[in-house]
Amino acid sequence: MTDPILENLNPKQLQAVKTTEGYVRVIAGAGSGKTKALTSRFAYIVDRLGINSSNILCVTFTNKAAQEMKKRVKALIGDLYDVCFITTYHGFCVRFLREEINKIHYPKNFIILDAEDQKTILRDVFTELDINSKNLTFKQVLRFISKQKSTSDYLGYMLDNKSFQDDEKDSLSSRVYQKYLDKQKRNYALDFDDLIHFTAFILDSNEDVLSKWQEMMHYIQVDEAQDSSDSQFHLVETLSRVHQNLFLVGDPDQTIYEWRGAKPEYLVEFDRMFPDTKTIIMNQNYRSTPNILKVGNHIIKNNKVRVDKDMVTENPEGVEVVHFHGKNDFEETLWVASEIKEILKTENASYTDITILYRSNHLSRNIEQALIKENIPYAIFGGVRFFERKEIKDVLSFLRLIVQGDNFSFLRMFNHPSRGLGKKFLERLSFLMTEQNLSLLDALQPQY
Repeated sequence: MTDPILENLNPKQLQAVKTTEGYVRVIAGAGSGKTKALTSRFAYIVDRLGINSSNILCVTFTNKAAQEMKKRVKALIGDLYDVCFITTYHGFCVRFLREEINKIHYPKNFIILDAEDQKTILRDVFTELDINSKNLTFKQVLRFISKQKSTSDYLGYMLDNKSFQDDEKDSLSSRVYQKYLDKQKRNYALDFDDLIHFTAFILDSNEDVLSKWQEMMHYIQVDEAQDSSDSQFHLVETLSRVHQNLFLVGDPDQTIYEWRGAKPEYLVEFDRMFPDTKTIIMNQNYRSTPNILKVGNHIIKNNKVRVDKDMVTENPEGVEVVHFHGKNDFEETLWVASEIKEILKTENASYTDITILYRSNHLSRNIEQALIKENIPYAIFGGVRFFERKEIKDVLSFLRLIVQGDNFSFLRMFNHPSRGLGKKFLERLSFLMTEQNLSLLDALQPQY
């Protein structure tokens, strides 16, 4: 009889699942079945070791990933188990704070601010300081606030009955930040950065709370550990100190969030922090061909912060991989366009057989320009064409209005941003335009 929890696991995955005690580090390369190993291990600890599922914390970075893991665990052990601690960092912190935030004299029904709520606060602050987006953008301020909260002892201010003293020497960003904190305090509101900072503060300053949660968390699993920040790693490491069962899985070669505080060093140097660490390398890839992996392995070896590994696969060789290193964006996208033409000519292919993948939406501009230049039709999926984006059309309308003064551009831009010009204004202007045989823009000019 097959074991549903352990069947279809390769030797390295099986080792990761059965290595349940102590500090464990799994270096799981791309396409190596990381989620399968994580969920099978969770199910194994519950079903084979008899540990209550509410005593296992499994943290990941997105709600989508957490939901997928819950679904897989339930498929292995059934629906009767509590899997609420398969969650995101923020999800765990919300649950913790709903139970413990009264320790710092905050109500348990505190408000959680989303991005729109933060912008609402900033609108009030901007009005109070008589500033607008020409001085600072919300995006700049929110980035500044997040950075300040990760590098300064702002909690001391938030939890004491203090106010900032106005100081003209403070930067504009600092003044906005101070008023933002004041409004948070007044409304017992926490943003996403606060959730983990408040959680860590309560654990660090309340021995009884710390002991309670350390005793509760018998096993801790961390998904995508290479993307853990200082505060996130501090949280899971602190909670693991009693039972000392901390399982990290990730791949330093897949780190993409260092710009927002990720520290792959925690995964890379985990065995130095905990000398008894067991390291397992999951390097069998199920997604790619050997030809793709050869290129990937060759490039990845140049990474400096990593644990050495080579990905392997049992898949067929597949087609040859071509790598082109353009000197600049223009050269790169021109090469892509010329390759498309060559494929159409030599492979009896059609345009719909070809896909271009890129990392971020803002990168589409150069590709689109090259395709337009070479008269290659295209469609964008999951986004908007660069020249059809609202902000781009607005700018182009402004430029066209300056150069040509046409009515279409005028109608798009005359009240954008809002200048309080309504329907009556446009009716009157249209009347003058018709009466004097002018464009709408010229009709605005004084006539002598």
